[in-house]
Amino acid sequence: MNIGVDIGGTNIRAGIESGGHITRQNQTLLANKHSLSATLDQLMDVIRPLTAYPVKGIGIGVPSVVDVSKGIVYNVMNIPSWEEVALRDIVEKEFNLPVSVNNDVNCFILGEHRFGLARKFRSVIGMAIGTGLGSGIIIDNHLYAGKNCGAGEIGMLPYKDSILENYVCSRFFEDSLGIDAFAAHEAALKGSKRAIEVWEEFGVHLGAVIKAIMYTYDPEAIVMGGSIAKANRFFQDSMLDSIQDFAYPESLKKLTLLLSENENIALLGAAALLGD
Repeated sequence: MNIGVDIGGTNIRAGIESGGHITRQNQTLLANKHSLSATLDQLMDVIRPLTAYPVKGIGIGVPSVVDVSKGIVYNVMNIPSWEEVALRDIVEKEFNLPVSVNNDVNCFILGEHRFGLARKFRSVIGMAIGTGLGSGIIIDNHLYAGKNCGAGEIGMLPYKDSILENYVCSRFFEDSLGIDAFAAHEAALKGSKRAIEVWEEFGVHLGAVIKAIMYTYDPEAIVMGGSIAKANRFFQDSMLDSIQDFAYPESLKKLTLLLSENENIALLGAAALLGD
């Protein structure tokens, strides 16, 4: 059994992976994010009760660039005090357990590959669509993070007048409707014609991301997760229509598109870091 930890910009979650499931889960709302010591204390408080069980190690997913070999995280998203934190060494010293640290979206796709929808695929890409757009990569059954843990940053590719991420995240709805993606989903559910039109436009942009992934990695499958993926009924058709001009139709026919179903999949992936 390993402990999996998911650090977000809003809260910290931790749980024990046992038999492909998360048990004994703890969670806390991040407070005083401008204080490194305060946020680290919160992290330890979430993990500590779980170390009373016979666990072998701790895996941690963080929304940032990570020096995987040294366990150092840089400029963590939405936690301003985490500019450069030797997270692995700090947590190992506290609990005397081996610790592995990686990007949160890498943990997401590792969880899907080890325990979720992507278990039968050797090469698969995970997309987390929410406040931003992140991607994680599995190639030949191994997580690929790149030299600087920056592989898979498809959202940073040039697109229209900006980059792909600005058209495939909550910011797109704020620019188009003046509301975030959650409110845009609510508006579409209530039948707002304008909201539904914007979701259909969003699907076209998401299709551009899928084509970029196909041209770059040619995976067997793509797993979509994150808060925005829950609104798939409003963008799925336009997304599928927009990828029909992909240059290699036979490859497109073989591609499997999946929607993540397990809310604990990032925790499972974080726990799996110890064995990857």
